[in-house]
Amino acid sequence: MNFFDRAIAFVAPQKALERAGARKRMEVLNQGYSHHGASTKKKSLVGWLTRSGSVLEDIEKHIPTLRERSRDLYMGSPLATGALKTMRTNVIGSGLKLNSQIDYEYLGMTLEEADRWQTQVEREFELWAESVHCDAQRMNNFYELQQLAFLSQLMSGDSFALLPYIERPNMPYDLRVQVLESDRICTPEDKKMDMDNKIVNGVEVNSRGEVVAYHIAQQHPNSTSLSKNDWRRIRKYGSKTGRPNIIHLMETERPEQRRGVPVLAPVIESLKQLSRYSEAELMAAVVSGMYTVFVKTEGGEEGNLGQMYDYDDEEIDEQDEGSYELGNGSVVELDENQSVEVANPGRPNPAFDGFVTSICRQVGAALEIPYELLLKHFTASYSASRGALLEAWKMFKMRRAWMASDFCQPIYEEFLAEGVAKGRIDAPGFFSDPVARKAYANAEWNGPSQGQLDPLKEVKAATERVNQGFSTRTRETVELGNGDFFRNNSLREVEEKARKEGGLDNA
Repeated sequence: MNFFDRAIAFVAPQKALERAGARKRMEVLNQGYSHHGASTKKKSLVGWLTRSGSVLEDIEKHIPTLRERSRDLYMGSPLATGALKTMRTNVIGSGLKLNSQIDYEYLGMTLEEADRWQTQVEREFELWAESVHCDAQRMNNFYELQQLAFLSQLMSGDSFALLPYIERPNMPYDLRVQVLESDRICTPEDKKMDMDNKIVNGVEVNSRGEVVAYHIAQQHPNSTSLSKNDWRRIRKYGSKTGRPNIIHLMETERPEQRRGVPVLAPVIESLKQLSRYSEAELMAAVVSGMYTVFVKTEGGEEGNLGQMYDYDDEEIDEQDEGSYELGNGSVVELDENQSVEVANPGRPNPAFDGFVTSICRQVGAALEIPYELLLKHFTASYSASRGALLEAWKMFKMRRAWMASDFCQPIYEEFLAEGVAKGRIDAPGFFSDPVARKAYANAEWNGPSQGQLDPLKEVKAATERVNQGFSTRTRETVELGNGDFFRNNSLREVEEKARKEGGLDNA
């Protein structure tokens, strides 16, 4: 009871009792999270000061710093590099391959007709995708562009790709993919002071919050070039055709978010501190491997160290007067009041491995990569190792499906539209019927298979999935060895015929 309540109780006890009862009733009403995570009275939570902000304050304003630090970790921290490359290798691998799956029933085709159409389209697509001409820079084929776009998205938070048409000799298709550095999508200098927030980090929205355009700097904003930088406004979709002009790869965390956050953002501090700790331990181990000797002088007197070294025979650093060299197997005579002490840092640190393992488990949890896979260190039982792989592959498959729907499929649909328009692909109703267009464009994108701890068990499981109708031979062939079932089947026919002709088939 505070002083004011005590004063009231002294003058009017009944009134003081009513006040105390009202206070107790208020405490009863103040329930739920106020007694737990939202409590402002618990000593464990009093110092937890938070402030809620919009996506602009919480995310958008910090993205440039997060992007820079994420890239620095990728370039200098082995664990960060390994985490991103592990994701890239398992999600994309050598590239997501097209497996056309048209809705032949809606299109009025037989199964045989659909198979012939799909084979032709996949052949046409390979002509384009396996050539560097599909890249606007003529440096990568389509599968290598997938790797570049995905790794850039992980490292920088998002990545962009333009879809221009550029004619080139000996290539019937003019569609090109131009992957952009995420920094180039930024707000023009003359728009940075606008207070309406219609353009944030280079992304422009309308009054409904719909993304309508991107502003692309013609030079990297941090480039050392002395020429003036210009910005180009690219509409997200064509105003007349609805064609996507630009692809934006990002993982959204909150509604109304316009730019992506690097995947390393939650663990930037942990990775940086761990990198510093590792470097310090490594340096300590290197120093420990050296036989370091200090000459101790009693009484602060300056001794003559010249008797310890042969300056004529041993090369010493002329730029550093404090540098000395020990001779091999030397017999040394010390001056008066001098003694020798040996430094022994006691490295390597026996607690280093356990501490790093603990931090790696936390980092792996945040990145959805089990510790065993993050460090490529499988020492547990088969069941535990397989459980870790299966858990990681939930994330890999999710990211693969996202990559296929947001990057591969839109580009494939643009390729298909060009092929139909040029008469290289026969698709009646493609431009007039939206449902027919979708039926023609249906496709699967198959990538590398999950790691096999026991290949025999994996093959038996794949066989059972096919026998029970849970999967197809085409999908299992891709996932087990990234092969082509129909090509394998044709080769097997040739092989079996050769075996019979050679008398090697006892059956």
